[in-house]
Formats: sequence, C-alpha cells, structure tokens
Amino acid sequence: MTQIDNDALRHAEKMRKRKAVQDAEVASKTIADKALLIVHTGPGKGKSTAAFGLLLRALGHGWRCGVVQFIKGAWETGERKALGAFAGQLEFLTMGEGFTWETQDKARDKAAAYAAWAEAERLMADERVRLLVLDELNIALRYDYLELPAILSALQNRRSNLHVVITGRNAKPELLEMADLVTEMTLIKHHFKAGVKAQEGIEF
Repeated sequence: MTQIDNDALRHAEKMRKRKAVQDAEVASKTIADKALLIVHTGPGKGKSTAAFGLLLRALGHGWRCGVVQFIKGAWETGERKALGAFAGQLEFLTMGEGFTWETQDKARDKAAAYAAWAEAERLMADERVRLLVLDELNIALRYDYLELPAILSALQNRRSNLHVVITGRNAKPELLEMADLVTEMTLIKHHFKAGVKAQEGIEF
C-alpha cells in the first residue's frame, strides 16, 4: 500500500469519527423551532453586514421581514438599494439622522429613537413579519435615548414566531443575557486607521 493510500485511509477514518460525533451532537438537539433573539456587537466591522446577510437568507425563503435603522440615515446605502428588489416582502425604515456627533442634539436624537422604536413595535405586532432587524439599536440604548427595561420587556414578550436581530457596539449586559445568540465582532485591523476613507460598496 502506498503512502497516498495510507493517508487516504487515515483521513477517511478521521472523518468517520468526526461524523459520528457530529451526528450525535445534532441528534441531541430536540427543539425544532424557536424564535431567536440575535445580537451582533463588538468594536469590529461587520455587525450590520452580517445582519443583512441573514436578512437576505430569510427573504430567499419567502419570509416577510422588516428593518428599522436607529442611527443611520445620512447615507443612501447599497444594501437598501439592493433590498428594494424585495419591496413586496420587506419594509425597510431608516429612522436615524446620522451619527450622534453630527446632530449634537440629544433631544432630537431621543425623539428620532422613540419614533424608530414605535415603528419597531408596529412591525413586532405584525403577524406576517418573521424576521426583524433593529440596526444600531444598541447605540440608541448606549446613549440612553430609549428606556432599557421597556425594550427588554417588549423583546421578551414578542410573538413566539418572530426572530429579532439587534446590531451595534456596546450592547447592554442585560440584552446579552437575554439573547439566544451573541456574536462579538473583534477589531484586529481596520483600513480607516491607515487613512482610507469610507468607500461606496464597502462601508455603505
């Protein structure tokens, strides 16, 4: 038997054992359907990008979905343009007025956040909606534009068939505790630090 044959046999045995472990792990899960609360946070780039990828997957399965953006609003983004193709399935609401350091008006920012949350509650009550993205809600909570207990209560008591994805850095510990899935984007390296401006198709 050649060395190539030996390597192939060892690999096949290794994968057979791996498959047995994986199959046992999958078989141990007994909950077939559960509406998930998903949080994307951390200082790294990609939180909203990941949420929109998940949104696209849901739309591909024919789900009706919603997006409420809490802070963003100044730029016309590529994702909003592209998702316009799903107008019959998707309600996309950009309710922010841009970065908080641009507005420099807390009362105005709070009013915008409350208006966005009212739309989020409306979509949460719409029984047709199966996935709701609350983009940059963490930022609104970080700056105390919204009352955290009320937000947590609404999320905890949402419909049993509604998945919710929340993005933004500095997620509140209470929200992390409640969530079913938390992903932290870790900043390793960012081109902005090297002087590269935000680019169409990459940042927006």
